[in-house]
Amino acid sequence: MIETTRVRTVLSMHSKPVLKQHVRLQYDKVRAAWALLSPERVFWPNEVSLDILRLCDGRHSVAQMIVLLGDQYGADEAEIAPDVTGFLQEWSDKFLVTL
Repeated sequence: MIETTRVRTVLSMHSKPVLKQHVRLQYDKVRAAWALLSPERVFWPNEVSLDILRLCDGRHSVAQMIVLLGDQYGADEAEIAPDVTGFLQEWSDKFLVTL
């Protein structure tokens, strides 16, 4: 029997997150809400999660994302950084975002 071990990718401030190829954001007209579609699951992100996911384009570093979100919400970067990094790490662990 071959044993495989998954190595966890750990987020850094220099990471440039991007949605996995099998994942896409799509607007659901019936529910009037955005959905994140993956082959086996559908996620319904809230407004803040959606704003983070929209920045997962491979061009913005995590540090840049925090600055942009801080400006957008009028929030202190140091206060939102743990939430943003935690969200991105969790979604990476779920194979939805590549770091």
